[in-house]
Amino acid sequence: MNKLNNRSELIALRKECAGALQLETKRVLVCAGTGCVSSGSMQIFERLKSLMEENNIPVSVELAHEPHGESVGLKECGCHGFCEMGPLVRIEPQGWLYTRTKLEDCEEIVDHTILGGERIERLAFQKDGTAYPKQDEIPFYQKQTRLVLEHCGQIDATSIREYLGVGGYAALETALFDRTPDEVIDEITKSNLRGRGGGGFPAGRKWAQVRRQTEPVKYIVCNGDEGDPGAFMDRSVMEGDPHRMLEGMMIAGIATGAQEGYIYVRAEYPLAVKRLRRAIAQAEELGLLGDNILGTEFCFTLHIARGAGAFVCGEGSALTASIEGKRGMPRVKPPRTVEHGLFDKPTVLNNVETFANVPLIITRGADWYKSIGPENSPGTKAFALTGNIVNTGLIEVPMGTTLREVIFDIGGGVRGGKKFKAVQIGGPSGGCLTTEDLDLPLDFDSLKKAGAMIGSGGLVVMDEDTCMVEVARFFMHFTQNESCGKCVPCREGTKRMLAILERIVEGKGEEGDIELLLELADTITATALCGLGKSAASPVVSTIKSFRAEYEAHIREKRCPAGECQKLKRIWIDPALCKGCSKCAKACPVNAISGQIKQPFSIDLSKCIRCESCISTCAFHAILEG
Repeated sequence: MNKLNNRSELIALRKECAGALQLETKRVLVCAGTGCVSSGSMQIFERLKSLMEENNIPVSVELAHEPHGESVGLKECGCHGFCEMGPLVRIEPQGWLYTRTKLEDCEEIVDHTILGGERIERLAFQKDGTAYPKQDEIPFYQKQTRLVLEHCGQIDATSIREYLGVGGYAALETALFDRTPDEVIDEITKSNLRGRGGGGFPAGRKWAQVRRQTEPVKYIVCNGDEGDPGAFMDRSVMEGDPHRMLEGMMIAGIATGAQEGYIYVRAEYPLAVKRLRRAIAQAEELGLLGDNILGTEFCFTLHIARGAGAFVCGEGSALTASIEGKRGMPRVKPPRTVEHGLFDKPTVLNNVETFANVPLIITRGADWYKSIGPENSPGTKAFALTGNIVNTGLIEVPMGTTLREVIFDIGGGVRGGKKFKAVQIGGPSGGCLTTEDLDLPLDFDSLKKAGAMIGSGGLVVMDEDTCMVEVARFFMHFTQNESCGKCVPCREGTKRMLAILERIVEGKGEEGDIELLLELADTITATALCGLGKSAASPVVSTIKSFRAEYEAHIREKRCPAGECQKLKRIWIDPALCKGCSKCAKACPVNAISGQIKQPFSIDLSKCIRCESCISTCAFHAILEG
C-alpha cells in the first residue's frame, strides 16, 4: 500500500476498497474472537479455505488490491457476541448465522451453502422448536442496537482495507479538513458522550480541559486494561474493530493538540495486542499515522503498553504510572490527569468503548447520538453477560434499556429454569441488583440512585442457588488481593472485611459482624485514596442491604440458605430410608459414618468433611444434604 498524501487519495482508496468488497459476492465470516478461537474457529477457517481451493472456488482471504472479478470472501471477523453458541460462521449476503459449527461441518458448508446456495438447517439457531436462520431474527439480537460493535462479526478484523471499504477514517477526514479543533470538541460536548469506563465523566469536558492547557506536549491514553471479573467488552472491540478505536484516539489528538498516544492493554489479551499492532502498522503504512497525516500539519504516533494484569491499574493515575515504568499505584488528586498525567503532561484518558463512539458522533452528528437513550446518558452501552444465564455473550443496547429486557429478552433468562436472584453489575466496584430492580433503566444516573454503577459493563447473573454472602466474600477477596497497598483504609480495611466474611461462610460468624462490616465499609469509602478503594466495599454493602437475612442465617443459625457454603452444609442419614448396607461408611474417607449392618447408620458431623462421597454411593437416597 502506498502512502496517502492528501484527502483526495484517501477518498479514492475508500472508493476502491468499497468496490472490492462488492466483488465479493459471497462472504463467509468466521468468528475470530477469543471465545470462538478457543473453541476451534481458526481450524474451521483453515479447513474452509483448503476445501474452497480444492474445489477451484476463487477465494479472497484478504481484500484484493487489484480485483480480478467476483470471488468468495473468507474472513477472520470479530466477536459476533453470541458466545454461548460458538464457533459462529456468518454467511453473506443472506445474513445466515451458523451456530456451534464443527470442523466436520466444513465440507457441507462448502458443498451446500457456498456452491449450492442452500441453507444448512441444523446449523441454524433453534429455540422452542423454532429455527432462526438469519442473525437479525435471533431473539438474542432483536433488542440490541449495535453501534460500537457494528463491524464486529461483519468485516475482516485484520484489514484496514475492509475498514476503509465500510467508510472507515471518514470521521478523521472530517476532523482534519472540515472542522476546527474547537468544533470537534463542541460536537463531542454537545453529544454528551460520557466515559464508558465506569465513571461516566463527560468526554467533551475532559477534552476541553486538556486543550486549554498551555503545555505544548500532551498525550492521548486509551485504557484497555478491563480488569473486572466477567468483563470482555473492550477486548472484543480491540480484537474485532481496532481501527475504530484508533480513529477515535486520533480525533482526540486533533481536538486537543496531542501528537502521541498510548494504548494500555493487559498482557492477558494477546490476541487484542496482536490485532492492535497490525492495525497500527497498517495505518502507518498508509500514512494515517505518523508525520504530516494526509498532507496536513497534524502528526500522531501510537504505542502499545502492556500491563501485568493489576486491577488497580484501571485507575487513571496508576495506569499512567505503569506506562512510565513505575509501580502502578494511584496518587493524591489534584492535580488531575488532564493537567498532570502521563509523564507529568496534560493527558486525555478514556477507555476503548469511549474512543470507539467518537467516529460515529463526528460522522453522524451529536443530535443523532442524543436521539438514542436518555438525555443524560445518551448512546449505547456494551455489556458482557456471564454467570447463570442462558445466553452468555457480548451485547450492546441503548442506554436506558431495563435490566429485565437484558436478562430475559436478550439473555434468555436464567439457566436451568431456575429463579433469578440477583445480578452483580460493575464488577468489584459495583453493586448487586435484585428482582426489585428488574425494571430499572441501565444508565449512569439511575444506577447511581440504586446504589450501583455501570462500571465497565460486566453483568454477572446469579440464580436462586447462589449464596450472596459468598458472592460478597468472592469480590472482597478479589479487591483485597488486588489492593496496591498504598493507603491504610484499603490495605487494612479490606483485609479485615475479608476475614469477617470468611468467618461467616465457615459458620464462625458472631453477633455484631454485620454492623462491623458496615462500619468498616463507611470508613473505607470515606478515606481510601482512589476511586477503586472508595468503592471496594460496595458489593458487601449492597448484598447486606438486599439479603441481610442470609447473613443472619449464616451467623445465628449456622446455615447457608442457598446450600452453597461448604462448611455449613449439613449431611445426615434418614433412618426411615437407610437399609444399613454400610456402603456409605466404606466410602467415607474420614470414617465419619458408623452403625450396624441392617440398622440405620449415622454421621458424626464433627468428623464429616462434606465431600459428598456418601451421597453418591447410597443406592437408597437415604443421605440428605441441606
